[in-house]
Amino acid sequence: MSAEQMTARECLEQLDKKAAKKAVAARTTEGGLLDLTALVGPDAALTPVLPGEAEALDVLRHSTAHVMAEAVQELFPGVKVAIGPSIEDGFYYDFEYERPFTLEDLPAIENKMAELIKANTPFKRRMIPKAEALSLFSSQGEDYKVELIEDLEDGQISLYDQGGFTDLCRGPHLPATGRIGAFKLLSVAGAYWRGNEKNKMLSRIYGTAFWDRKELKHHLALLEEAKKRDHRVLGRQLDLFSFNDEVGAGLAIWHPKGAMLRYLIEEFERQEHLRRGYDMVQGPLILKRELWERSGHFDNYRENMYFTEVDEIQYGIKPMNCLSHMLIYKSRRRSYRDLPMRMFELGLVHRHEKSGVMHGLTRVRAFTQDDAHLLCTPEQLQDEILGIMNLVTDMMDLFGFEYSMELSTRPEKSIGTDEDWERATEALRKALKASGREWELNEGDGAFYGPKIDVQLTDALKRRWQCATIQCDFTLPERFDLTYTAPDGSAQRPVMLHRTILGSLERFIGILIEHYAGAFPLWLAPEQVRILTVTERADEWAKEVKAGLQAAGFRAEADLRNEKLGAKVREAQVEKIPYMIILGDNEAKDRKVTPRLKSGKNLEAMSLDELIALFKEEVSAPFDQMRAKAAQRDSKPSGNNA
Repeated sequence: MSAEQMTARECLEQLDKKAAKKAVAARTTEGGLLDLTALVGPDAALTPVLPGEAEALDVLRHSTAHVMAEAVQELFPGVKVAIGPSIEDGFYYDFEYERPFTLEDLPAIENKMAELIKANTPFKRRMIPKAEALSLFSSQGEDYKVELIEDLEDGQISLYDQGGFTDLCRGPHLPATGRIGAFKLLSVAGAYWRGNEKNKMLSRIYGTAFWDRKELKHHLALLEEAKKRDHRVLGRQLDLFSFNDEVGAGLAIWHPKGAMLRYLIEEFERQEHLRRGYDMVQGPLILKRELWERSGHFDNYRENMYFTEVDEIQYGIKPMNCLSHMLIYKSRRRSYRDLPMRMFELGLVHRHEKSGVMHGLTRVRAFTQDDAHLLCTPEQLQDEILGIMNLVTDMMDLFGFEYSMELSTRPEKSIGTDEDWERATEALRKALKASGREWELNEGDGAFYGPKIDVQLTDALKRRWQCATIQCDFTLPERFDLTYTAPDGSAQRPVMLHRTILGSLERFIGILIEHYAGAFPLWLAPEQVRILTVTERADEWAKEVKAGLQAAGFRAEADLRNEKLGAKVREAQVEKIPYMIILGDNEAKDRKVTPRLKSGKNLEAMSLDELIALFKEEVSAPFDQMRAKAAQRDSKPSGNNA
């Protein structure tokens, strides 16, 4: 270290010794992170990364992952180490061993990790020439590290040592293993090297880490609750959907109750879009390859598509609905008076997902998008974006989700001019600012044809899911030569907005099942009420009650089996039916009904008409609340709400 240099820790100590002592890393003015042992100049402007910050938790988990890899290496001689990043809720490491790791291996690994943490061994970074790094890992038989280094263009390679373990890593890491708080290894899984099915299957060990045991305990409790809410388990329990190997992976089969759930959501969406000035459209499932070439999908999205051949002509099975919508627009001449034009389609699409990433309904190969494309003049663009954002708000309010928004900008692989990308990005940015909502910037994660606003919803377990998206596109109207006649008679190019609100209905329903733990509100429940008879003498009244409820538009079933009432009640509770109607001799005689909530609470006996009025009020309440909020918002001068 030269006289003009100091460590990042020393630099932080000059500002605040107390904060420097707590720091786990240092942050530069550009937002990069450094180890506390990193050397900096005397004029360096650094700030401490402290426990409690998201970046600090990432450093903790990344460091814990390295300790896990060291423990595995010590316990299982001959193991080969692949990659081990931190992820949203923890970390993982991939290994190649003579056998797959199992849950039975985890306690021993945890015990060894505890020893390594107690030793308080420093994490030390060193930079070595690429050739030396290749020689080092080759001599250790670490083939995966060698492959990673060979792909790097860097002349100098960053390594980290702790104790007897060395790994290829950019860091940063904690100062020493002793700073690691509470940790837990959670599960094991198979994972193809680099996510490629043609590569070797590795063993992946997942874990998580927090600064203290209380945080870890809370997280583990959420994981247990998530297991209970797993939509794949509840889907079977509630008889909503299934998957079958005879059909194929990632292809859901909807049972009557699941199909009813879909219908309720789809019908609500249709009605809500009609209220907001959208036109219903529908395009074919397959379109000629030439169209996908013109749109840019063939060059930029081909690996996610399926293709087929008909009469020696190649067709692409659509992964999205935009091409048909553009052809609808182009089917006749358009004037500025026709704009904005809003086209909505619940369109079935297919995407080639790798088998290793499919997961119940949340990652499938065939799904329905609540897809819409809006074409408008540049002057109308901001109001149209605001209108979509308001629709997102109304939908999230109805289903009870909190949400956040982020602006995703141009990715490395993209089409279109710099000017078009800047115009589109600025339009989304202005709309976000005009909305008054908080948002974050997500650099480089836009669609290949345009920037987008992504909506991350938060469920009952505080997990974040990406569903709605609003994409601004100046490029495809150019490629498909879409025009409109302006007031001065000139031909002008419209702007196109691609958007979904719930996104994939399959994915959204999977999220919704877990959000509600399968206990849907009355308006959404596939079966809203089950009529249970105590005696067969009440059967005729039960049939009459069922018919009356169905005539009023409610989804009712009657359980007239010669079973004990307790068994019937338990079955209805397991199936999470919102209401049960208990009918015995007294109810049949008085022509009354006794409603019972799935919680076990009994309401007072009432007439069938009173029950229908009760149900109507409960079903309409969430819609009334949603529209009251929307009316209050729309009364404010924030632009024209589509």
